[in-house]
Amino acid sequence: MSYRTNGCPYGSHRVIEPKGSLPQPALRLDNSLPLYDNEILIDVITLNIDSASFHQMKNAAGGNPDGIAKIITETVAERGKQHNKVTGSGGMLIGRVKDIGPNYKGKLKLQKGDKIATLVSLSLTPLYIEKIKNVIVDKEQVEIDGYAVLFESGVAVKLPDDIPEKIALAALDVAGAPAQTAHLVKDGHTVLVIGAGGKSGMLCLYEAKKKVGKNGKVIGLAHSDSSFERMKKYGWADICLKGNAQKPLEIYEMVKEQTGGKMCDIVINCTNVPNTEMSSILTCKDNGTVYFFSMATSFTAAALGAEGIGHGATMLIGNGYFPNHAEYTISILRESKELYRLFEELYG
Repeated sequence: MSYRTNGCPYGSHRVIEPKGSLPQPALRLDNSLPLYDNEILIDVITLNIDSASFHQMKNAAGGNPDGIAKIITETVAERGKQHNKVTGSGGMLIGRVKDIGPNYKGKLKLQKGDKIATLVSLSLTPLYIEKIKNVIVDKEQVEIDGYAVLFESGVAVKLPDDIPEKIALAALDVAGAPAQTAHLVKDGHTVLVIGAGGKSGMLCLYEAKKKVGKNGKVIGLAHSDSSFERMKKYGWADICLKGNAQKPLEIYEMVKEQTGGKMCDIVINCTNVPNTEMSSILTCKDNGTVYFFSMATSFTAAALGAEGIGHGATMLIGNGYFPNHAEYTISILRESKELYRLFEELYG
């Protein structure tokens, strides 16, 4: 097999427009073959679209799977990657390693034929779709025939043998959230999880409940009836609230009542809709921390909104990467039978 040479470890050689950019913010990527000699080629099985992106496409297509497939096909044909033009986000994928360039010097210890999940966004991953076979609307997953390219700096993980791939994929897609939660939450904290009934929200509730101890408190906020009932069912939230996080003053009053006006040490935003920044900031203590895991977050709105009300909370961008996050998230699926059953019910 012949290879192209002089590939940048960070993938800038694949950028068509604008030149000099890195792949994630780029408008267009080269998704063609042959492979560069420091890249990994993946036969793609399933795309796991991130929740904010899938929610936007689902609404735009009126819930029609064929309409969602058309949006994805057009996006990838135009941009060379699955990079949602509205949310700016992507997702991740499952596939098999088809080839590894002879000059690949990355950290991944992979072999041809390994089934892997990529832990970098589809918004920076060169992707070619030959055919969309199935859009699984309730799981936010898309089965395709096609290939993708992983750069030398890219991160991926071999899928575990003891967990079905669709369950593992759903959990790994949000692996940064529970790992960061475990890092942030301390004994005695009051923690609010916004969007607590979704997959990242439920993982964060579980981790927060472990970390706060007997003197702490976990508050969950969900919007839809199904998310609220799911949150109540598993009992990881000490207080379950139902409300619209796009209405910050209403949420502020609800949390103020539940905390006796003290508000929260940690607020974790796991929503998949825009305009929830101020609910997150208002419910946090002035010296607390807001963790925006939601890809629907406007960081301009968060920064200027906090400034506008004179709020001093530390605000963290929801980096999907955290050291050992994949291994950590898989370990808690093994640790909790209830959490595993939840993911099996939703994504199995």
